[in-house]
Amino acid sequence: MSKLKCAVIGTGYLGKFHAEKYASLPDCELVAVVDINEQAAKEVAEKHGAEALTDYQSLLGKVDAVSIVVPTTLHHQVSKDFLNAGAHVLVEKPITVTVEEADDLIAIAKQNDLVLQVGHLERFNPAVMGLGDLEDKPLFIESHRLSPFNPRANDVSVVLDLMIHDIDIILAIVDSEVDHIAASGTAVLTKGTDIANARLTFKNGCVANVTASRISMKMERKMRMFRPNSYISIDFQNRVLTKHYAGEGEMFPGVPKIETDKSVFENGDALLEEIKHFVDCIQSGNTPDVSGEAGRRALATAIEITKLLH
Repeated sequence: MSKLKCAVIGTGYLGKFHAEKYASLPDCELVAVVDINEQAAKEVAEKHGAEALTDYQSLLGKVDAVSIVVPTTLHHQVSKDFLNAGAHVLVEKPITVTVEEADDLIAIAKQNDLVLQVGHLERFNPAVMGLGDLEDKPLFIESHRLSPFNPRANDVSVVLDLMIHDIDIILAIVDSEVDHIAASGTAVLTKGTDIANARLTFKNGCVANVTASRISMKMERKMRMFRPNSYISIDFQNRVLTKHYAGEGEMFPGVPKIETDKSVFENGDALLEEIKHFVDCIQSGNTPDVSGEAGRRALATAIEITKLLH
């Protein structure tokens, strides 16, 4: 099988890492990187033996697959151009600015039989991948994603920057339509929302309480899921998956003894796993775990939360 001709559009903080991963994969050839900052493109291109470009239009029809790592406002147009030109697309989260734009990309990808994957990186965290398929759906979920202030991602609210990671994972796990949303939040350091909480009630009865902050004094990324006879904790930051469940014997009369299984995962490379999954889906024809539809669902929920905050 010939190597996939790949390119990265946008060589900022995250884009340069996308380029590094493609260059390391034996099934891929990183042919070009694109950035409006010519010097930034050259620095990344020279490191990996690729071509440096300032206009992505010249690549249309010349590559098999692209990572699109540009500002969210450009996701739709750039992704649309590459999909129409026959290239598979991995676009960073959130998929687009609006649900209508997401629907457009999904339709084009389907029409052209192309892979459209959304870069919800936390799905490839080893602790999340260690969950497997949960036969018993959770009844209650609580998540906290807290981070110190970083000026890099303040073009969007904390909902679209941080909370959307947990929204995507929760929607995938619960696999039910959202029936009701309540939300509150406030701006603290920026003009947008810096801390927010949302309560999602699903049609299957599950309730998820989701908190995200980009003005905390510490870093914390945890999710807790409560199911009949069991409780699961995911520590995204330290890659720890802990399962507590009703075991044999009694702790007190009529109260079962609690058993605990704890898994600590090595520090994996989530971005490499994400891109390898993208390449595998192109080669196998499989649907990505984080498909365009999954990205759209997370975006739609995040937009509803954002509307409630205003």
